[in-house]
Amino acid sequence: MTYKIIASQCTGCGACEFECPNAAISLKNDIYVINPTQCTQCEGHFDAPQCAVVCPVPDTCVPVPRE
Repeated sequence: MTYKIIASQCTGCGACEFECPNAAISLKNDIYVINPTQCTQCEGHFDAPQCAVVCPVPDTCVPVPRE
């Protein structure tokens, strides 16, 4: 599983980008996005995905269910 950022809720604050231990988050067209091939949900680094922990807007960084 990976995480994604709900674009319509993202304020562009950048908090998530600096907390990601895998450099999976980047700014694209004034909105932050998560590269799914780099996202590990912070496993091996933190107990919880840091993008979701530091995001000031609840439920903006959310898990993407496996298909």
